[in-house]
Amino acid sequence: MSTAFISHPMLSACPHGFFGRQGGVSTGIYTSLNVGLSSNDAPEAVMQNRCLVTSALERPDAVLLTPRQVHGIVVVRPEDFANGVIPEGDAIVTNMSGSVIGVQTADCAPVLFYDPISGVVGAAHAGWRGAVAGVLGATVQAMLRLGSRTENIIAVIGPCIHPASYQVDEPFYKQVLQVSRAYQAFFTDDDQTPGCHRFDLPRFCTFLLYNAGITHVADVQQDTLTQPDVYFSFRRATLEGQKNYGRQVSVITLP
Repeated sequence: MSTAFISHPMLSACPHGFFGRQGGVSTGIYTSLNVGLSSNDAPEAVMQNRCLVTSALERPDAVLLTPRQVHGIVVVRPEDFANGVIPEGDAIVTNMSGSVIGVQTADCAPVLFYDPISGVVGAAHAGWRGAVAGVLGATVQAMLRLGSRTENIIAVIGPCIHPASYQVDEPFYKQVLQVSRAYQAFFTDDDQTPGCHRFDLPRFCTFLLYNAGITHVADVQQDTLTQPDVYFSFRRATLEGQKNYGRQVSVITLP
C-alpha cells in the first residue's frame, strides 16, 4: 500500500500533506503509518515511517521535524532541533528552504500555514486546550516575525475530531466558556445525553484563525474518529480500552 495523504488546492503551490495511517510499516494497533515518537511502537518502525513521509513529499533526504507537543502555545523553529534536541512546543514555523516541518495528531486539529509572498510556512497542533490557550494566534505571530503579512497567509485545517463524534461534559463546557462566553457558539446540546454537549473543534479553529487576521481559511472536512482504517484517534482508542494509540502527521515544506 502506498503512503497515503490528502492535500488541499489552496496549498497547491507548496509541498504538503495531511497523512493518515496508511502506507507504513508498523503493526498491531499502530498499523501502519504511525509517526508517534512518544507511542510504544517499535522506534525503528516509527523512524522508517517518518522517512516514508518525507519521501512522499519528494524530500527523501530531509528529516521530518515535529516538536514535542504539550497542548501549549510555544512555537519553535528548525534551529531549535540542533544536536538531536526535540524542543517542546505545539507549532513550528520556518522560512528555510528544505525544512520539512509538521505536527502529530490523533483527533486534535492540525493546521498548515503558507505565505506564498514572503515564503514562510507553519504547522500547528490545536487540541481544545491549545486552541483555547491561543496556539493558532501564536503561530500567526511567529510567521509575522519572519516577514509574513496576515493578508497573505493561507491556513488549512486538517483531519480532526468533528462535533458528531466529540461529546464533552459540563465541566469541559464551563471551562471553555470561562475564557470567553463567545465560545458558546461552538457547542450544541447533546440530545441523547442530558448534561453533555458536542464541541465543534474545526469550526472553533476557523473562528480563531479569522480572529488572528487570517481570511484565507479552509478545512479538509475529515473526521478522525469515524474512519478507523484511515486515521488514528485517541478517543476511539479510549472507547475501545486501548492503552496506547498511533499518531498521524501533517507536514509542509517550502517549494
